[in-house]
Amino acid sequence: MANTSTPLAMVIAGIVIALSGGHAGAQSVARIELQPIQTVTLKTQQILTGETKGAPATLAGELRIPKPGSDRLPVVVLIHGSGGVGGNVDAWAKEINSLGVAAFILDTFSGRGIVSTVSDQSQLDSLAMVIDAYRALSMLAQHPRIDPARIAVMGFSKGAVPAVYSSNERFRKLYNPAKVSFAAHIGLYTPCNVQYRDDDKVTGAPIRLFHGIADDYVAIAPCRGYVERLKRAGANVTLTEYPDAHHAYDSTALPQRIQNPQAQTTRNCTLREGDNGEVLNAKTGAIYTLADSCVEHGPCRLQSSCLPGNRESGARISGGNVQVEQLKLRVAVAPTPP
Repeated sequence: MANTSTPLAMVIAGIVIALSGGHAGAQSVARIELQPIQTVTLKTQQILTGETKGAPATLAGELRIPKPGSDRLPVVVLIHGSGGVGGNVDAWAKEINSLGVAAFILDTFSGRGIVSTVSDQSQLDSLAMVIDAYRALSMLAQHPRIDPARIAVMGFSKGAVPAVYSSNERFRKLYNPAKVSFAAHIGLYTPCNVQYRDDDKVTGAPIRLFHGIADDYVAIAPCRGYVERLKRAGANVTLTEYPDAHHAYDSTALPQRIQNPQAQTTRNCTLREGDNGEVLNAKTGAIYTLADSCVEHGPCRLQSSCLPGNRESGARISGGNVQVEQLKLRVAVAPTPP
């Protein structure tokens, strides 16, 4: 059964504290570095057929190191959603830094000339961002201030796809030549509606999903199914569900309620991998494209200023800042998964 009570900030704080060895400190940044990331851009079909050569792209990421010194620190790679790097990503980076952990904000859009994919997801396939995540992992593993055994990845919506599916052994073997694995995979409001072949064969690192039950942009139901399949395969995975929480519940950049008539959503699409790297509509068996009748436009989003039930338990998301009042949870994710 899915967890419907554990506060988001507490769980993620617990994961990050485990990475840091249990030490939390005042929020600070001792050094900020802008790091280039050399990557390639592939379509989903190319990835599913094992192609590795694609159009080169140079991305950038901002590494925030919380304290001076020469010791190696854990780090969390943060991957934005369809709207690009926003205030919620910045807020999480600050919170992670306050725990003595470095944060690396990866921008997968700007280097490709993309501002937003909300209205046109064909600009960059979500699965292509898995390669970007691995390239960031490789760079960070060689950084003198980063512990290569304690690199976690956290993503939001479109960015949760690389955060979660980079756990797949199939993709790791193809696109992670550094042979370094992520210590944990964290996905907020993750699109889980594509069933890939062997996607239940994962590295063994903890996978933690967090989703609003009321999300009308990215449906929670496919994640329930995926998590159950992962559990049957023996994966270390949990799905935490938040009643009444909608999409992008951790973002204050959104007004109380918005509707974008051009926004594409696949919330009603059930997809699966077919032969030759094709993605199929599981209901019709037809090859899936964004012109499929299951693709809708213009969902509403409701930002929840306080996740239901979390105020009493001490973790709040309000005003763009994740305020962690209790840091009791410990999830031993590194260097050895529980």
